[in-house]
Amino acid sequence: MTHAHDEQVLSVNGIEICSQTFGEPDAPPVLLIGGAEASMDWWDDEFCELLATAGRRVIRYDTRDTGRSTTFPPGRPPYGGDALLDDAVGVLDELGVPIAHIVGISMGGGIAQQLAVLHPERAASLTLISTSPGGPGLPPTDPAVAVGGGEQPDWWDREAVIEYYTAGEHMLAGTIPVDDDRMRVIIGRAWDRSPSMASGQNHWQLDGESVRSRLGEITVPTVVLHGTADPLFPYGHGAALAAAIPGARLVPLEGMGHQMPPPEVWDTVVAEIVAIS
Repeated sequence: MTHAHDEQVLSVNGIEICSQTFGEPDAPPVLLIGGAEASMDWWDDEFCELLATAGRRVIRYDTRDTGRSTTFPPGRPPYGGDALLDDAVGVLDELGVPIAHIVGISMGGGIAQQLAVLHPERAASLTLISTSPGGPGLPPTDPAVAVGGGEQPDWWDREAVIEYYTAGEHMLAGTIPVDDDRMRVIIGRAWDRSPSMASGQNHWQLDGESVRSRLGEITVPTVVLHGTADPLFPYGHGAALAAAIPGARLVPLEGMGHQMPPPEVWDTVVAEIVAIS
């Protein structure tokens, strides 16, 4: 039995944001905020179903410049990092959700931090995955890792884009093997749903407001989930984030790199989200 509902296009901040929900409408809402370049396809259907089966209303959406949401020409986006925060809040507004359990990964984890600090009345809890408080004094990125920019694929060639992102998964993975077949399905669907995959590159142009100095203001239950083999944000980033948020728990995801949680760690990730929500 599926818990998924049809995709719907919302009018948010003068643009269109495509979202989808899983689970019962009156269940506790969980908002999933993706990383840079990532359409909602990266929040795996089965992962969302697990949360819905556990009694949660799961909300995922295409960040602007991905999927079926409004895309802008790649290059210099006509918006700043604050727009991505406003979009997350706007999705909740349009769905009639006054307060939600917020789950953010990588760039989405940064947005989740901003939401909890700048819109505290909208966050019931916080789950931060593969993200960082930002700023000085943190372990350096593995020099072998490069994200954003660099040599680009032919964005109109479906197979080339699949190969590009699959190679990126291998670069960012930890010791848990990358399932190439699974990645190809996810990336292929993202390509099929987007009129302009290149537009996702706009996310690398953004400067979001740092809230590191205000993380101590967060009072909602918070869990930080971080891969022990993350080459982009080494584990110390997760430790620093958890230390900065009062009462936050740090949970290691053994062998995970900088990536969407693979099925090998879903039991832990789902259990932690359910426990906090």
